[in-house]
Amino acid sequence: MPNNYLSSPLIFLIDILFSIYITIIAFRLIMQWAQWDNRHPLVQLIIKTTQTPVKLLRRFFPSVGKWDSATIILLFFLTFIKLFLISSLQDTSTHQSFFFGWLIADVFALFITLFTFSILIEVFLSWIVPPHTQNHITPLIRSMNEPLLRPIRQKLPIMNGLDLSPLIVVLGLQVLSMLVIPILLVTF
Repeated sequence: MPNNYLSSPLIFLIDILFSIYITIIAFRLIMQWAQWDNRHPLVQLIIKTTQTPVKLLRRFFPSVGKWDSATIILLFFLTFIKLFLISSLQDTSTHQSFFFGWLIADVFALFITLFTFSILIEVFLSWIVPPHTQNHITPLIRSMNEPLLRPIRQKLPIMNGLDLSPLIVVLGLQVLSMLVIPILLVTF
């Protein structure tokens, strides 16, 4: 059997399990940025699943302005552990400077992915959910995406009832990802 017979499934499991929790932590940062209502059930779930490690880290890293330093440090720390475990299971040696760039690129790609999918979900919900109906997820997604969509909507008029701002923002996010991630992986 080849060396990577067990390492490939382990890498897959490490990546998936860490990524799920790291995504929840990223949403904790987004909920602060988007000013989500703390009484919302999804926000309560995010807070409950991340409260213990964040509370522990807050003893050492107090908030800076409106940003929760403990949550940011937890996000980067768990991403570091994930990437370290994955690189340990691979047969390649990773240079420290490349590893730092890989860490930053991974976190950057996570946020690009989250915003891209949230915009696509918002567009999809606008097609299938009738207007003026109560949907519990729509206000959260809308408040998350509005800071990205608003500048485009102000400059680009709605044409025949068609709002092209989500398409432009998604394309912009993807181009930004294609421009920034290679630089992060090469520069560091």
